[in-house]
Amino acid sequence: MTTSPERRRSEPSRAARKAGPGHPARRDRHGRGLRGRLVPATVPLARTKAEIFDDLVLDTVEGLERRYAKELAGVEFAVEDVPPDLNVYDSDVLEDGEVPLARLLPGRPGRQELPPRIVLYRRPLEFRAMDREDLADLVHDVIIEQVANLLGVDPDELS
Repeated sequence: MTTSPERRRSEPSRAARKAGPGHPARRDRHGRGLRGRLVPATVPLARTKAEIFDDLVLDTVEGLERRYAKELAGVEFAVEDVPPDLNVYDSDVLEDGEVPLARLLPGRPGRQELPPRIVLYRRPLEFRAMDREDLADLVHDVIIEQVANLLGVDPDELS
């Protein structure tokens, strides 16, 4: 029995007929098609270096904000991958040799009020750390030093 091309196009395929409310969709004969999860729900997905670094910064900042909530109320913390390309850095930049690790941007009161901002540079800090614990200590120390500069206190008082 032959069918016309119009009828063949309008007829659902055998796989399409089976896939419905009672039948789950299946893979085609080449093994392609719907698949399940790539990672089981119980296994944490891989985290990027940037996400890990952000978590380290967040841990330190949250600890400081619990103790100094009033003083750090308007302070913004940011992470950038690399420092901007400048020949000379101001005194508000924490450097290791000639490489900036962090920058403190004091706020500007006035018409366009800008809150104080502490910017950490991820790649230079990661480069100086031997492992994750060392990176966590380095991030903690840099944030403590920048917050101390902002508040005008000794870094040992914040630790």
